[in-house]
Amino acid sequence: MTSPRDSPTRPPAHQAVAHSTVERQKRAAARAAAELVAEGARVGLGTGSTVAHFLPALAARGLRELRCVATSPATAQAAQALGLAVVELDELGTVDIAIDGADQIDPRGWLIKGGGAAHTREKIVAAASRRFVVIASAEKAVPALTPPVPVEILHFGARTTLNAIAPAQLRDAPDSPDGNLIADYLGTIEDPEHLASWLANTPGIVEHGLFAPSFVSDILIARDSGVEHRRGAKGY
Repeated sequence: MTSPRDSPTRPPAHQAVAHSTVERQKRAAARAAAELVAEGARVGLGTGSTVAHFLPALAARGLRELRCVATSPATAQAAQALGLAVVELDELGTVDIAIDGADQIDPRGWLIKGGGAAHTREKIVAAASRRFVVIASAEKAVPALTPPVPVEILHFGARTTLNAIAPAQLRDAPDSPDGNLIADYLGTIEDPEHLASWLANTPGIVEHGLFAPSFVSDILIARDSGVEHRRGAKGY
């Protein structure tokens, strides 16, 4: 008889340890970011697994008169369940500080975001924020960006748009929060700045997941040795 320890559905021990390490690092980065939020701040809330740790860390501080804008319905629901006040971005105007994760972070501060298909709203909130803080576990820091790069595209002419940025493919995923398709650019990333400009100028693309260093104020990368703080190109 196969014991639970030998069950084929049980992950190997090294995978379980690696997952535990990543989750511990995400919590550390999230807690460090929560300490940057002041009472009465207007706060941008990102989307994703690292932000899922940030929300309870922020709520636990018990700060008064916080007003938050969420970049996805899932984040809005989770924040409200924790007692955080969520309003529309246009009601806030300028955001004091926004906290979000990243899929990849290169040494120059370029990011790839959009694994959770919310990169259009995330980029709008990042641009509207005086201070944009990126939080990540150690494996998100990479020597160079690699595909895929998420792209949000219109339903109209979707195949034409994908052909224009080939190689690319639609993602088997729900539409974006704003009802558009989510796809991934699968080509090489030799020059992030050039690629970002090319994607942005392709008709049919609503937004892409490349975030330039000029969007970013701080990057907090949690490692077993502590939280590394990198300064971004965006001042505050």
